[in-house]
Amino acid sequence: ITNYGSAGTLFDTPVINQPNSGILGTGALVKRPVVVSDQFGNDTIAIRDMMYLSLTYDHRLIDGAVAARFLSAIKARLEEGAFGGEFGL
Repeated sequence: ITNYGSAGTLFDTPVINQPNSGILGTGALVKRPVVVSDQFGNDTIAIRDMMYLSLTYDHRLIDGAVAARFLSAIKARLEEGAFGGEFGL
């Protein structure tokens, strides 16, 4: 994991350091207006902390579909606050 967001950067392309096969980059947290559902299922606009994630990986070792599922799982867990357990990819 690399945290280029600590310097205020929104997004970047992290570089893999050998012998690693992948690296996850986290951008800066910024407040943005987003559409969310209220308790009645209606769409409403709310202010939420948002962050860009980027994943660089060695395609010779990691299939792109697996990498996409991994990044989607990270996104879902951050949004839900579910930090325990296996990824089950």
